[in-house]
Amino acid sequence: MEFTDTLKKNHEFRRLYSKGKSAASATLAVYCRKTGRDFNRIGYTVSKKIGNAVTRNRIRRRLREIYRLHEGEVQRGYDVVIVARHRAAEADYHRLERDLARAFSSLSLWKEEGM
Repeated sequence: MEFTDTLKKNHEFRRLYSKGKSAASATLAVYCRKTGRDFNRIGYTVSKKIGNAVTRNRIRRRLREIYRLHEGEVQRGYDVVIVARHRAAEADYHRLERDLARAFSSLSLWKEEGM
């Protein structure tokens, strides 16, 4: 990903959960916070309650790919955490893509026209 780094530390995730804006759908929740940097940082969370390792990794790979394909359309200077919900295990790629686009729209993360 060209304009994005990853969030890895627990305190970074917790800061977004407590102080960031959020949007949710049936399959995922998105938290974001403006940082003022010239790049984004993104993190993915998929709980063990959702399924086994294969299921969790499949969801995580799909979310990473969706973000990677639309990275150029996202405003820069934000920390973003995407939290998969239980229904993400049954959702197909296009449903995840649609729900992520709606969440980004409600948080005003698209540059101008968006997806």
